[in-house]
Amino acid sequence: MKIISEFFKQNRYKHIIALIRKNWLKLAVAMGCMMVVSWTTAVLAFLIKNILDDIFIAKDEMMLTLIPVVVIATSFLRGFAVLGKEYLMNHVGQSIVMTLRNDLYDKIQDLSLTFFQKEKTGGLMSRITYDVSVIKAMVSNVVTGAIEHCFSIVGLTVVVFYRDWKMAIMAFVVVPLAFLPIVQLGRRIRKVSTGTQESVAEMNSFLHETFAGNRIVKAFGREDYEKKRFFKKSYELFRYEMKKVKAQALSSPIMDVCGGLGIAFIVWYGGHGVVTGASTTGTFFSFLTAVFLLYEPFKKLTKLNNVVQEGLAAVDRVFDIIETQSEIVDPVNPQTITPGNHIIEFDHVTFSYDEATVLDEVCIKANPGEVIALVGMSGGGKSTLVNLIPRFYDVSSGSILIDGMDIRLASLSSLREQIAMVTQDAILFNDSIRNNIAYGNHNASDEEIMNAARAAFAYDFVQKFPQGFETTIGELGNRLSGGEKQRICIARALLKNTPILLLDEATSALDAEAEKVVQRALENLMKGRTTFVIAHRLSTITYADRIIVLARGRIVEEGTHDELLARGGEYFKLYTMHFEDKEEKIQD
Repeated sequence: MKIISEFFKQNRYKHIIALIRKNWLKLAVAMGCMMVVSWTTAVLAFLIKNILDDIFIAKDEMMLTLIPVVVIATSFLRGFAVLGKEYLMNHVGQSIVMTLRNDLYDKIQDLSLTFFQKEKTGGLMSRITYDVSVIKAMVSNVVTGAIEHCFSIVGLTVVVFYRDWKMAIMAFVVVPLAFLPIVQLGRRIRKVSTGTQESVAEMNSFLHETFAGNRIVKAFGREDYEKKRFFKKSYELFRYEMKKVKAQALSSPIMDVCGGLGIAFIVWYGGHGVVTGASTTGTFFSFLTAVFLLYEPFKKLTKLNNVVQEGLAAVDRVFDIIETQSEIVDPVNPQTITPGNHIIEFDHVTFSYDEATVLDEVCIKANPGEVIALVGMSGGGKSTLVNLIPRFYDVSSGSILIDGMDIRLASLSSLREQIAMVTQDAILFNDSIRNNIAYGNHNASDEEIMNAARAAFAYDFVQKFPQGFETTIGELGNRLSGGEKQRICIARALLKNTPILLLDEATSALDAEAEKVVQRALENLMKGRTTFVIAHRLSTITYADRIIVLARGRIVEEGTHDELLARGGEYFKLYTMHFEDKEEKIQD
């Protein structure tokens, strides 16, 4: 009872109850089926007296004909009820799982990049797959079991008290003794279950990393090292599972011992009544059968406590995510950024991450169609600056304005509809080339998709595949080369056709030949768009209208390529360093 009251008190558990209530009609029919199952069990126990006293002792021929018919009819009724109960309760359980998974994924997708940086991918996957399934088991098994077993206990208790109420009272004395240690075991199971679920999340995260990075594992000959790491995590999971098994296994022997004490007492007391003539053999065996059948639902109820504790631990882990508040949200009354060319302004923008200042009093004004290149040593704040424009993060102080309006006053959807992005890591999905290009504009026609591919210099290599644009590119586009993946990403950005373009080191991971082709594609992409370019190779941004040099989060220089070289300052040093590195590579 304490577990049930705790369940209902907390808001996150009320959410589960609300999901259960949505399926009230199926639950009502299922409960009817459970009632039939439970009471047919009581009927069979009740008939034991008539079978012994009327058939075997009194030798009543009419009862010999009637009772088998009743038993057959009861068995058929019970079978249909079991079928209905199983189907309906599993339907309810699976629908709740689907809703929870959808709610969880919906919430995760709405959370900010900061959340994803803190959480492990495998851990999130574990919550969506493993933890939600544990909740399903709790809902399906516990609701079904609790209702069915309670009906069975009520029906059989009626039979027991009807046959011999004095002996029934004495038999029920042992029941509370069994439940005291069971409650203690349940608390331990919940604690261990949390550890199990966290261990599963750790393993999922490890598997995701090692499978995705398998090429590096093989290149550095670290297979044995990764195997040992996996074996260690596997052993941790095994250890938690065995703790849980131990706690769960103890509940059954406790019930067996208490049940044995009760049945021994009934045999002695009831047998004494039969010997002295105070009771009939049929009455005694009917009572004993009902007690035996009554013992089973009590035993199963104690096992359900184990399932409840595992489920509660899973509920906590799932709702820790669902109840997480996103740092990036729409304003109460969001404004809409209309399509068209825009002025983008950074007004004394400061951004800190974990108390470390990444950008400090940055002021930039980008006019429509202007190309602004951001350069500087690693860690200078270039990527952070670009990520603030689509509100992947919010500024710590200052503001970013589009056409004079603070972007925090605009709806996220209208803001991000104005922006296309190409990053160093070419993120593609395990889908067709066509769908990857159309990712930013799913209503695009085939002709528009092909034109975007041509402008990105992707059309020719796509046509070489047997299935052309319908070719599935594999996980993260592993069927394509680096340059091919990047050109698909550029085609995707071209098709979205936005006035603002963000290029985050889009060519840094490519070889010289691939870079030339991708650079030509990028030139097509940048035409007429306000563009922020983060450049690793300074030779690729000499065309920029303005080059901004960032160092330790501050703007230290600003101007055209020729102006900055003439000054002989920070940009000159970076450019000279880049040129010397290039010379050394040529000599090598």
